[in-house]
Amino acid sequence: IVSFYLDKLKASGKKVEKTARPSANIIGTFTLGFHNSHDCRELKRMLRDMGIDTNLVVPEGACVTELENLPKAWFNIVPYREVGLMSANTMLKDWDMPYVDICPMGVTETARWVRSIASIVEPLGHVFDFERYIDEQTRFVSQSAWFSRSIDCQNLTGKRAVVFGDATHAAAMTKVLVKEMGIKVAWAGTYCKHDANWFREHVSGLCDEVLITDDHTQVGDMIAKTEPAAIFGTQMERHVGKRLDVPCGVISAPVHIQNFPLTYRPFLGYEGTNQLADLVYNSFTLGMEDHLIEIFGGHDTKEILQTGVSSGLETDEVSIPWNPEALAELGRIPGFVRGKIKKKTEAYALANGIKEISQEVIYAAKEAVGA
Repeated sequence: IVSFYLDKLKASGKKVEKTARPSANIIGTFTLGFHNSHDCRELKRMLRDMGIDTNLVVPEGACVTELENLPKAWFNIVPYREVGLMSANTMLKDWDMPYVDICPMGVTETARWVRSIASIVEPLGHVFDFERYIDEQTRFVSQSAWFSRSIDCQNLTGKRAVVFGDATHAAAMTKVLVKEMGIKVAWAGTYCKHDANWFREHVSGLCDEVLITDDHTQVGDMIAKTEPAAIFGTQMERHVGKRLDVPCGVISAPVHIQNFPLTYRPFLGYEGTNQLADLVYNSFTLGMEDHLIEIFGGHDTKEILQTGVSSGLETDEVSIPWNPEALAELGRIPGFVRGKIKKKTEAYALANGIKEISQEVIYAAKEAVGA
């Protein structure tokens, strides 16, 4: 669509003049995108802070008759690779318009995003202290840098997580977890098979394994085998986590109504770093809502952690009887870790030739793993 209207503009012979002030197009945000409206608002705020106007936002809020105004901007911003990258490449080729395709998610990547913008507008005469802006935003707007040095975040160091989603968000989240919070990513994956090479390049060295698939059962089985402390994925992975009693922070489409909050919750930019820190901390320490439902009573509670979520993986389990006292003790354990403790206790009993699990066996299994 963008190419069609810009080709019409070029064929008409109309002269296109750049805006007097530095300006940018934001390409790729749309109403049903994951936190897109909040992300767009944060990007506009940062551009405004740097003395850069927002020329046009497409596709959200734009009409096709306005597309001929795209070349008036000094450059383009593509926050999400999945939407807008082809249009940006077309304008680079046909209109000599540079673009920034860095996803400003996390402190490090947001700083890189700002510096990339500086490399475009400074040679064109725009005067602004970009390094001072990065420093002030990192210290006074983002609380993520402070949080990463806190004892709460240090307690997360070494915990294992898995990441899955679209290429943009999954790669960015992997970088945040590993580089900014010291969390180990067992594997990272994306369903964007067409962007597999880019994804592998950006998560290389940050995780033990890379998963490229659009088969949700394969993703579920990988999660079950890994037994992570937390999942960061889509609503699909959240449902897998609910079955396995593993907490999940949603970071990418496919989405649910809960991913369109009324409060301001961007994932991008310096304000977005605060949302990410909250998401990570709450995912690891609070788990899902299920353990609260179990404590206070309600529906949708879970009793055991399955070893797999697709057919055939559960048949290899060895059932060891639990006496009433042991079952009562198990029931007092919060739901979001109960399944994992049950499985490890049974593995301990099996390895030691124990025929029935008692309270003493639970405590012995706990001591055996140093818990």
